[in-house]
Amino acid sequence: MKRKHGFAPIESYAAIGDGRTTALVALDGSIDFMSLPAMHCPTTFGALLDPKAGGRFVLRPQARFDAERRYLERTNVLETTYRTSGGVVRVTEALALQDGALLPWLEVSRRVEGLAGEVPMRWSVEPRFDWGRLEPRLVRRRGVAVAEGAGLAVSVHSFDAGEPRSEGCDITGSFTARPGSRSLLAVCCTESQPIPIPRRDDVERRLDGTIGSWRRWLGGWDYDGPWPEHLARSALALKLLVYAPQGSILAAPTTSLPERIGGDKNYDYRYMWVRDASFTLEAFMRLGLPEQVHESYSCLLKAVRTTAPDIHPFYTVEGEIAHRCDELDLAGYRGSRPVRHGNAAGRQLQLGSWGDLLETTDLYVRSGNTLDESTASLLADCLDKLCTSWSDEDSGIWELDDLRQYTTSLIGTWMGFERGIALAERGELPDGHADRWREERANVQAFVEEQCWSEAAGSYVEAGGERGLDASLLRGARMGWHRASPERFARSVEAIRTQLDAGGGLLHRTTREAEHEGAFLACSFWLVEALAQTNRVDEAAELFEELLGYENDVGLLSEQIDPSDGSFLGNFPQGLSHLALINSAGALQDARDAGASATARAAAR
Repeated sequence: MKRKHGFAPIESYAAIGDGRTTALVALDGSIDFMSLPAMHCPTTFGALLDPKAGGRFVLRPQARFDAERRYLERTNVLETTYRTSGGVVRVTEALALQDGALLPWLEVSRRVEGLAGEVPMRWSVEPRFDWGRLEPRLVRRRGVAVAEGAGLAVSVHSFDAGEPRSEGCDITGSFTARPGSRSLLAVCCTESQPIPIPRRDDVERRLDGTIGSWRRWLGGWDYDGPWPEHLARSALALKLLVYAPQGSILAAPTTSLPERIGGDKNYDYRYMWVRDASFTLEAFMRLGLPEQVHESYSCLLKAVRTTAPDIHPFYTVEGEIAHRCDELDLAGYRGSRPVRHGNAAGRQLQLGSWGDLLETTDLYVRSGNTLDESTASLLADCLDKLCTSWSDEDSGIWELDDLRQYTTSLIGTWMGFERGIALAERGELPDGHADRWREERANVQAFVEEQCWSEAAGSYVEAGGERGLDASLLRGARMGWHRASPERFARSVEAIRTQLDAGGGLLHRTTREAEHEGAFLACSFWLVEALAQTNRVDEAAELFEELLGYENDVGLLSEQIDPSDGSFLGNFPQGLSHLALINSAGALQDARDAGASATARAAAR
C-alpha cells in the first residue's frame, strides 16, 4: 500500500466499531478516521481528511513490512499480520464490547503477538479534537498519559508495549515483539466523565469477548442461500452503521470522501436516510434478524413522527430534524473540498421516501408482525399527504438541486399507494381513505406512462419531459413496476444497461453524471435484481459474481468505483452498496426458487 501526499487509498481501509462509533484502519496500521464520542460527532482522528492536521492512532513495525489481514470469522474484529525481514507479528484489534453491550466508555484495543523473529514496533496516539481545530492538552493522571480537549479525555494504556512518552501533542511508545510475546494497547475515551484506568486482564477479556459478541449477533441469522460469506460480511458491515443507543441506521460512518478526486461532491453521510434505512431493514429481514429489524424500524417510525405527515429525506442519529451544514478548514481527501459537517439536503422534498417507508412496513407485516393503532394512523396520514403532493417537483433520489418530476420518485409514490392499499386490505391500516389511494395510484401510473416514457430512447427517462436516463429506475423491479408495465420496464432495463455502462459490470447513475463521477455500485446490484425479476436469472448471477470482485481485501464496499482503475470513491463503508448486495442475492434466490417451483408443477402435470 502506498500513500499519496499522506493519503491512503480508500480501498486500503478496514472498519471496526462498537455500535457507537466506527474507526477506519489502513493496511499500514494507522487509524485515520474516528469520530468521538459517537459517529455523528467531530473527528479526533481525522488524517483521512487532512494528514497534517487531522490526527491518527498508528501501530506498525518500524522496519519495512508486508501486510495481510482478515476479519476473524463472523466478526468485526480485525487481524493483521505484518512480515518484516526480521520477523512476523500479528495485531488483533477492535472497539471493545462488554458482554455484547456498550461499555460506559469507548475502548480501542490493539493486541500484538510475536510470531517469529524480532520485530521492533512503534505506536503513536495523535489526537486532534474538533476536526483538528483543537490540539490536546497532555497530562498524567494516576501515572496514565491522557490527552484532553473539547470535553473529551483520551487515555493511553500500554501493557508490555513500551512506556508512553509525550512528544509535542502526541503520546508515543516503542517495543520489540519476539516469539511468544504479547503486548497490548488500549485507548479509552470519555466525555465529561471520570477517567477509567482498566486492568490488563479486563482489556484482554473484553477483546476476546468482543469476538464472541459479534458471532452471537450473526449466529441467529436464517440464511441458507448461496454466497453466505459475502452476505455475512455485508450484514456485519451494516451492523457497524447501526447507532446502538437509538437503533438508527446511518448511510455511512464517514463524511466528505469524494465522488470524484478533486471534486466538490463531498457529503456527510452520518445520518439516518429513510431510503437507506428502509433498504437495510429489508436486508436484515432477508437474513432473519428480527430483533434488529424491530429495533431499527421502531427508531425510523419515531423519527418520522416528528415531521409527519411530511417525511424528511433523513434524520439525525437521535431521530431529530437535521439542521446544520458547516464547511471545515481541512485539506480534504486528496484535495477534494469542501469538507462538510452536516448535510444541506435534510429539508429537500424526496417523494420516494413515502414509498420506501410503506414498502418496509409491508415487508415487516408480511414477516409475521402487526401494527399498533398509533403507527397505523401515522402511516395513513402520510398516505393522505401523498395524495396531494405526489405531483410536486422534488429533488429525486440523487438529492439534486434541480427540481423535477423525477420518474423514480413517481414510481416510488405509486409503490407507496400500492403497499398502503395492500396493508388496508389486510386490516393493518384504516381503510377510510383507501378508495382515494386507489384513485391516486392510477393517476400516478397514467402520468408515468404518458409523461416519463420516451419511445426514442426506448426507456423511461430521468424525469418527465427530459431525455436522459437514470439507473435508479432499475429499482422498479423491487417496487413491482415490472408487473405494472412489463414490456416498457424490460426495454428500460436494456437501455440503461447499454447507455449507462461504465465497463466491468458497472453503471453510471445518470446520463448527466457519466463524465463527472465514478460508477455508482448500488446501481449494478439493482441491475442484478431487475434481471432476476425479469426472468434473466443466469445473466443476473453472472453479473453478481462479477460485482463481488469489487470488494476490498476484507470484503468491504465503497459508494462508487473509478472505472478507469477500480479504486474506491465516496463514503466508506457504504451501507447502500452492502444492502444492495444482500437484497440482490435474495432476489436471485427468489427467482431460482420460483423457477424450480414452476418446473416441479409442470412435471407434476
